[in-house]
Amino acid sequence: MSDADDMGCFGQQTTIPGLPTVFVAAVAMIDADGRVLMAERPEGKSLAGLWEFPGGKVEEGETPEVALVRELKEELGIDISESCLAPFTFASHSYEKFHLFMPLYLCRVWKGEPHGAEGQTLKWVYPHKMVDLPMPAADIPLVAMLRDFL
Repeated sequence: MSDADDMGCFGQQTTIPGLPTVFVAAVAMIDADGRVLMAERPEGKSLAGLWEFPGGKVEEGETPEVALVRELKEELGIDISESCLAPFTFASHSYEKFHLFMPLYLCRVWKGEPHGAEGQTLKWVYPHKMVDLPMPAADIPLVAMLRDFL
């Protein structure tokens, strides 16, 4: 066995030291048919055209749950309660200019009909079909977990 083979999970560094960490919260909204709401990043934003879980940046002094309540009202025009958010998993991924830490919550209850309040396209997708969508690198590992869970 070579040294490289012997390194196992230690063989490749996936984080880049010195990058600022960006804290973002996201949600997998699940409808009665087991589909998950996905949002396409609009033109003019970074990663435009990629599909992601709705959510946004956690501001100073906010919890991830409070940030999601705020972001989903702003982005989707819906009301949710913190108590309807169930922590599920998280993503930790280094992009070129920052490191993303993103807890993903599950939500099955909300008030209102989600719509792209900021011009983004929305679609309900079965978890096994999510692999067909182009997604940000941080979101991709979350898809397999959702597929296995749902």
